[in-house]
Amino acid sequence: MKKIKIKVNGKIKTVLSNSKLSDLLNNLNIPIKKVAIELNEEIIDKKRSNNIKLKKNDKIEIVHFIGGG
Repeated sequence: MKKIKIKVNGKIKTVLSNSKLSDLLNNLNIPIKKVAIELNEEIIDKKRSNNIKLKKNDKIEIVHFIGGG
């Protein structure tokens, strides 16, 4: 299976070319309810993550929510 390179939070990652955004989040053990996700400078609706196929050179930023007072 062919692999592609993407950038996640500034770091290069190699994933299978048929990977979806939801696959990446699962592989990274990302708690989807506690993050915001940006794909190529556009905020993503997390409900769509299973429908978004990753492409070569995609830039993904994952920001964790932190509670505080």
